[in-house]
Amino acid sequence: MKCNYRLLMWTLGMGLFAAANAQNAGHFPPGATLDSLLAVARQNNPEFSAMRHEAQAATERVAPAGALMDPRLKVALEDITRMGEQGATLLPSQVGGTSYTLTQELPWSGKRDLKRDIATLDAAAAQGRTRQTWAELSARIKALFVQRYLVQVNQRIANETLDLMLQQEKVMQVRYAGGLAAQQDITRIHVEHTAMRAELVALVAEWRQTQTRLNQLLARPTDAPLAAPQMLRPLPEAAKLDFAVLSERLRAANPQILVTTTGVRSAEKARDLAYKSRYPDFMLGISAMQRQNTVNEWSLMLELNLPIRDGVLQSQERESEAMFSAAQSRQQAAINQALSDLSDNLIAMEAARQTEHLMTFSLMPQADLTLRAALAAYENGKAEFTMLLEAQRQIRQARQSQIKAQAEAQMRLIEIERLVGEEL
Repeated sequence: MKCNYRLLMWTLGMGLFAAANAQNAGHFPPGATLDSLLAVARQNNPEFSAMRHEAQAATERVAPAGALMDPRLKVALEDITRMGEQGATLLPSQVGGTSYTLTQELPWSGKRDLKRDIATLDAAAAQGRTRQTWAELSARIKALFVQRYLVQVNQRIANETLDLMLQQEKVMQVRYAGGLAAQQDITRIHVEHTAMRAELVALVAEWRQTQTRLNQLLARPTDAPLAAPQMLRPLPEAAKLDFAVLSERLRAANPQILVTTTGVRSAEKARDLAYKSRYPDFMLGISAMQRQNTVNEWSLMLELNLPIRDGVLQSQERESEAMFSAAQSRQQAAINQALSDLSDNLIAMEAARQTEHLMTFSLMPQADLTLRAALAAYENGKAEFTMLLEAQRQIRQARQSQIKAQAEAQMRLIEIERLVGEEL
């Protein structure tokens, strides 16, 4: 019994421990990974939520668009005074006669199907606009994530450079005390310290600005905490960045192209419906006549409209043709623009990758060797302090150029994914 009691208490304790860990994990702010930011935005962003509701509303309009109009019931009391023999009354059994007419409007064959098709295509266009909204929203979040990572790395570079300068200042103070360094070197390094601190102030301000913008997109308070980004996404392999392959994916999945393509099909259906207007719609009815307490007369009714205004019909048909042509032009313009943007971003992305390769494997090793040589030469009194500062500036610029090239490649990847409409 004691053993079972201990087992029960151990199980309960482990359960409480796991629940506490899960609760604490839920309090971790998003931002460490891109997926954490996108998950919050998909759930909370009001603009995206509004587009989803609009798409749902458009879907609900499909069924009513192809439905028949509600039937109409007409009740008419005739001779309510019985030729003046009585006072006016509204009782069907006491008037001269009461007619009951039930009518139903019936459009020409095919009109209901066309209206339903148009509503279906409009719903598909609303879904496409929802996808387009998400593509643009996710691209903005991805860009801010990259920007925060870039600011974070630049802050680390600036702090490391400042620490190195402080160490050099100590060496310089010793040399100056021994008469081996000039006063202007002390002044120069103080100027460099001030410039680095000013750069850090600007980076802190940029970091806070990105936090505000991200929280706005996530529908969170502007000062809500965000975790620091851990790493950038790996770039796709070169085989996945082939223009021919991506252009086919773009034609099939680009949200804007999908919207314009749906618009072409909808305009085509609207054109067909305009030509259907030359055919009449019908009104069928059945009528019963009650006299006193007996229904002894029945009537059938057929009513139709007469589309005889040829000028009006021709104007409507020309309008539908023009709208169809406009939709086709918008579709082609969207395709041409998207393909051009895709090509530009692929070229820029490849240039950024090559720049990063040069920075990493050529310029940075050379700048590092130059700094080491300048530092050794200065400590031995064989080089001026300006030479050391220039070497430090070169390696800092090389590191900044490297991370800037990485960020540029990431930005181009974001644009390519926005154009293609899919993650690569």
